Amino acid sequence: MQRHFDEELADLNKEILRMGGLTEESILRSVEALKVRSADQARQVITEDKQIDEMELAIDEKCLDLLALHQPMAIDLRFITMTMKICTDLERIADLAVDIAQRVLEIADKPQLKPLIDIPKLATLAQSMVKEAIDAFVRRDVELAKKIILRDTEADNLRNLVQSELISDYIAKDSATAPRAVALLLVARHLERICDHTTNIAEDVIFMVEGKVVKHHLDTLKESK
Repeated sequence: MQRHFDEELADLNKEILRMGGLTEESILRSVEALKVRSADQARQVITEDKQIDEMELAIDEKCLDLLALHQPMAIDLRFITMTMKICTDLERIADLAVDIAQRVLEIADKPQLKPLIDIPKLATLAQSMVKEAIDAFVRRDVELAKKIILRDTEADNLRNLVQSELISDYIAKDSATAPRAVALLLVARHLERICDHTTNIAEDVIFMVEGKVVKHHLDTLKESK
């Protein structure tokens, strides 16, 4: 019985890893659609989000079955419950990739407002944080989880740079640029929110492994860095 349970937990690990990979791909493709201004690529991101939604439901169902059948305790219980939470965060990250794709549809047929500089940097950071968060979960790596949480400030700073430039250099100077500028503002916001969700995952990893709640305790993490 225990061996079968352990195999089912290992399968959960694999499913989260697979879902994380699809989520990373959604971010990558939505930002690429923005870079090349491709409505077709944006629509593909939106269409393929259904697969990630279905994975969330399947993983949640499997977790509930494991809780009911095995009544796990201690770290196994935390692993299953945190898997459900992380699964939700990944689905929301994928939804944010869809939001980016929808912004692309709004501006794909309009002249480019400006060269994209900080948004691709923020996108690269978001993709990296998602990958690292999944790695931290699969490997039970608390130190990597702490590093992810501390990187969230970098995402906030990049979002602020994008916001400041678009408002000061475009919207304030020429109101006609507002629709395109607002779309880019929202893209930056969506990417920053992706980083917030990866921070949630990292916090859940720490709780899963150590049973410690680190949410709202950033100073403690900085001291232990």
